[in-house]
Amino acid sequence: MTQAQSGTDATTDGSPMPPRNASGARARFRHWWQPDGMWRRGILLAVVAVLVAVLLLVHADLPNRIGNLGSLLETFLPWIGLAVPVLLVAAVLRRSTTALIALLLPSLIWLNLFGGLVTDKSSSGGDLTVLTHNVNADNPDPDGTAKDVIAAGADIVALEELAESQAPRYARDLAAAYPYHSVQGTVGLWSRYPLSGVRTVDIKMGWTRAMRAAVKTPDGQVAVYVAHLPSVRVKFNAGFTAGQRDNAADALGQAIAGENLHSVVLLGDLNGTMNDRALASVTSQMRSTQGAAGNGFGFSWPASFPMARIDQIMVKGIEPKASWTLPKTGSDHLPVAARLQVP
Repeated sequence: MTQAQSGTDATTDGSPMPPRNASGARARFRHWWQPDGMWRRGILLAVVAVLVAVLLLVHADLPNRIGNLGSLLETFLPWIGLAVPVLLVAAVLRRSTTALIALLLPSLIWLNLFGGLVTDKSSSGGDLTVLTHNVNADNPDPDGTAKDVIAAGADIVALEELAESQAPRYARDLAAAYPYHSVQGTVGLWSRYPLSGVRTVDIKMGWTRAMRAAVKTPDGQVAVYVAHLPSVRVKFNAGFTAGQRDNAADALGQAIAGENLHSVVLLGDLNGTMNDRALASVTSQMRSTQGAAGNGFGFSWPASFPMARIDQIMVKGIEPKASWTLPKTGSDHLPVAARLQVP
């Protein structure tokens, strides 16, 4: 049967024309939207790839005025890169040269932002090992969590979200390994070395969730801050509610900026990532051990399927040598640790 007999015409390149009974405008639109040309095929995929690139490139400019959308995006920013392999598969199946070329843009931007985190940056050396862990106030096995913490072999341990009923149990369980300790509110510090200058740090919450102490290490005194910043919530009618967390971060940053000791370590659950602009008062003056000496992203929460690193070890005047996460305990957070070189 010929094309004329079948009621279907063909274009000059052999592709079928739209049915004769379709309206002219709709037929032309459909023919453009489902093109068969090498360069015109997959235009929608290319547009999506460009949008992903724009999000990665201008995330810092996305305003926080509406539902703290900027901070919400920055909390999970690395995961936006997952769009690239998905679009790549779609582009290959669609045989779209245009989409494949467009995918180079988000790929290169993502690698520029996070490529350095993928490689192992740890090195030998270091004379001080520190650990921080949000132990979860509803932890069903605090004794087991304490044993896991001791097994990590850190010199200094910070615990956050200490329930009033559980704090004495942690003190008892950790006493043999850490003869020096102080609990202030819901945070605590355990050390193999003597503590001095212990005090609470006001982070504008109305109750104590941050503290500071000077630790007398073999290489000199180190100021250690322990903090648990307020939680953030994603609400349908309010977006990413983080106002109290942001105010607490500013107060913590001011306290660290006023520290007299040269070597400073911050341990704690900051309920935010290093990408979150709301933590700039802290992150602008300290280095993340994971970014400087880690291997991978070091996601710490939630423990069942870690998606973000909100538990941080940050330093100032100290050289990070290695940083890692530890296996799951009875908490909903993973412990994180680092090996440091104190000058």
